Amino acid sequence: MDLQILRKKIDQVDNLILDLLNKRAKIILEISKIKKQKKKSVYSPERQTAILKRLIQKNKGPLPKEALEAIYREIMSSSLYLQRQLKVAYLGPPATFTHLAALKKFGSQVKYIPCLTISDIFLSVEKDEVDYGVVPIENSIEGAVTHTLDMFVDSELKICSQIVMNVNHNLLSRYPLRMIKKVYSNPQVFGQCRMWLEQNLPLAERIEVTSTTQAAQIARRTKYSACIASLLAAKEYNLKVVARNIEDLPHNVTRFLVIGKTQTEPTGNDRTSILFSIKDRVGALHDMLVPFKKYRINLTMIESRPSKKRAWDYYFFVDLDGHCKEKRVKTALKELERRCTLLKILGSYPKTE
Repeated sequence: MDLQILRKKIDQVDNLILDLLNKRAKIILEISKIKKQKKKSVYSPERQTAILKRLIQKNKGPLPKEALEAIYREIMSSSLYLQRQLKVAYLGPPATFTHLAALKKFGSQVKYIPCLTISDIFLSVEKDEVDYGVVPIENSIEGAVTHTLDMFVDSELKICSQIVMNVNHNLLSRYPLRMIKKVYSNPQVFGQCRMWLEQNLPLAERIEVTSTTQAAQIARRTKYSACIASLLAAKEYNLKVVARNIEDLPHNVTRFLVIGKTQTEPTGNDRTSILFSIKDRVGALHDMLVPFKKYRINLTMIESRPSKKRAWDYYFFVDLDGHCKEKRVKTALKELERRCTLLKILGSYPKTE
């Protein structure tokens, strides 16, 4: 067919899409009125998950799944903006991996607030300076982010959602590899690129900073230095990509959590995070885990952290399959509560892998 004819067909489809998007927007505004009357949050992770799941199952192509998700991320971001522009705190400055995770979850129509520390993110949400915060929780190579775990001990915030993201690390600099004497990044990233650094920059000094973006800022102004950061940081801070994908393992996945003050409703495919403490006695931890075996509940993570209140006193963090409102999960947690000295349900949220 003639190119002009095909382009006219595209224009017709675009007009139809535009009409449908505005029709959708009008329905969103009606929903917003009802949510306001019922004092419900404008952000519903369970609803967004259900929409994406249904559309992905319905999609017959040729549009790939990733493209469909990206398109609907912006449609849903715009829907949030129509109701109220959300404020979301993340571990900054801009172009960190936590920033990228926040963009992946909330899209571009949200106001993003960079914070210097994980503690600052929790505090911003607690003081209602922002609606939600995004924090790193776990990496497939380096394990749990202990600072985030520790914050949940005293915080009353809930986990509303999670973001699972493939993370690729890149060596960025103004100099070629042979001239680099210092490398900046955060401790987690150094751990994920240890072998590459030993093989390619064995004599370079490794200097830890709070974020990959801070590393990029320093590398930009420091002689014979480099940083390990994202490709977005290279663009943001005008650095050359010296080496791409330098992580030691190809499947380098980081999990992030969305924290807020609302509880997410069940979707049928959820995860629940809890923390508990126990008396220091032989077999105590084994006894705590018995209810989960009894009710056939799968545990996906267990981490221990010192309480910092008394020597050899520990908190245990557990992720389990299911929602805290499900009967068998609720029953298991009640049994656990009778056995331990403290139990906190940190949140139930859609499981996205």
